[in-house]
Amino acid sequence: MANLERSDQSTTLRTPIVAVLGHVDHGKTSLLDRIRGSAVIEGEPGAITQHIGATEVPLSAISELAGALVNPDDFDLPGLLFIDTPGHHSFSTLRARGGALADLAILVVDVNDGCQPQTFEALDILRRTETPFVVAANKIDTIAGWRVQAEMPIQAAYEGQSDRVRGRLDDALYELIGELSDEGFPADLYWRLQDFQQTIGVVPVSAETGEGVPDLLTVLMGLSQRYMREEMTVDTQGPGAGTVLEVTEERGFGTTIDVVLYDGRIEDSDTVVVGGTDGPAVVDVRALLKPNPLAELRTEDRFEQVTELTAATGLKIAGANLADAMAGAPVRVVGSRDIEAVKEQVAAALAEFSVETAEAGVVVKADTLGSLEAMGDALEELEIPILRADVGDIAQRDVSIASTAEDPKYRVILGFNVDVLSAAERDAKEANVEIFNHDVIYRLVEEYEEYVETMEAAQQETVLENIVRPGRFQILVDHVFRQNDPAVVGVEVADGTVMRNVGVLRVENGQFERVGEVKGIQDAGEEIDRARAGDRVSVAIDGPTVGRQIDEGDELWIDLPETHAKILEQELEEEIPADERDALRMFLERRRRQEPFWGR
Repeated sequence: MANLERSDQSTTLRTPIVAVLGHVDHGKTSLLDRIRGSAVIEGEPGAITQHIGATEVPLSAISELAGALVNPDDFDLPGLLFIDTPGHHSFSTLRARGGALADLAILVVDVNDGCQPQTFEALDILRRTETPFVVAANKIDTIAGWRVQAEMPIQAAYEGQSDRVRGRLDDALYELIGELSDEGFPADLYWRLQDFQQTIGVVPVSAETGEGVPDLLTVLMGLSQRYMREEMTVDTQGPGAGTVLEVTEERGFGTTIDVVLYDGRIEDSDTVVVGGTDGPAVVDVRALLKPNPLAELRTEDRFEQVTELTAATGLKIAGANLADAMAGAPVRVVGSRDIEAVKEQVAAALAEFSVETAEAGVVVKADTLGSLEAMGDALEELEIPILRADVGDIAQRDVSIASTAEDPKYRVILGFNVDVLSAAERDAKEANVEIFNHDVIYRLVEEYEEYVETMEAAQQETVLENIVRPGRFQILVDHVFRQNDPAVVGVEVADGTVMRNVGVLRVENGQFERVGEVKGIQDAGEEIDRARAGDRVSVAIDGPTVGRQIDEGDELWIDLPETHAKILEQELEEEIPADERDALRMFLERRRRQEPFWGR
């Protein structure tokens, strides 16, 4: 990345916006912590970022972190602006100029684990949005035998390892490079690349020790400077355009919005249009608040009040009428333009957000529009239908809607990072509506799936307890204990189950004929409810007389009601034992010789 030519053009270049993506626990936020020297991850639920923060790293700080790898005189870009996403889904909801908000992305992959499910999903989104990216092969310090050389460039740290350790790292890196290539992304170690546009650069790093981080910053600066100058050119006098990251309360200012400004200019006297729950909202700016460089926008508690800012930057906007603003929604400075035209632009951008709903399904509530869409994506992947999706706390209206579900597994409200109002909690108990509320999306979905599995298992168990089970049994020779009223005979169960109070059939001339009903079962003189395949028991059958309707050696069948046979075949066949399945198939085969559509 050395010897980059500095442009002589008198254009104003904005800061490149860099998104950080990757599988859960692969170290996305930890990597940014290393760069900005903060500890945002310690305050995140489940150590997983759930909203989107922005961190501005000026060129001077990058030069200091990267050392000799970055000479500030070689660059005319102001630095880098990082956004830390809660996951690939949220990245897809951050939009600018009709495409992805980010100019570049870092895909963080644990060098030991390689590509995981969310890694592949992130790759799909990067491909779809055509976002250039580099791979940070993280956690190199966990390679067995690794000697830590904190904050060193990777090649120097690599040379300080034994041959055996270098071999282990090489193996892990080339396995990762192979996985990327299999996904259609030719990749190699960044220092071996001549063309970063055709091949993905892989940078080995450790977020824990800082090794390789200088290289990562160098690659990002080099890619931005060499290939993205046109995209970085902004009109600093034009009306600002940005994306809402989060809606927050700020002491002394009330409701504020965290924004990434990616184009133009904003002043503290401007009017802006912001996407809200009820459509575009017109807001008069009261204050612009700017965090210090290297501070993380969500966690910084001290801000400088400024009069104007130009892209690209992270900022807070204070103003009236912001309570309904939504994360992921557009922000547009009106400037000299017609305010109605700007509102139409924002309305069109809001229309891009959608959560597909169905006639039956769960109710979903989330704290932000971005979270709501991420929830919609997660549930769609699992084929869980959504009846209604909305932003805001769980209220009585949500319970009322959920309570109309006919299917018990849909009498549910899934809340992501929202409050449950006390009246709604009371109504939910009365209406038998289950509320699941969590601040980590995948755990929320897991809890619901576990609930459904438990419910369905209980339902199947109840059905199986109350349904007639298939069975075939034979009257044993010399085991007639009573001829009638009721007939008591010894039998052996060949297949399936024999239960009390079920009908008994005999095959006569190829057709089933009912001969009576099982009234009792005894095993060694003790009354039992049922007998299973292989059991020898005595059975009391009300109706027939031994020697007339039934006789020693006869094969008898349990009389399955047609509705029960249909349920067993179509819904519960995999839930019953193999011998019952055999008895069911033989029974249906005989029945359907008489009536082809019986039990279908």
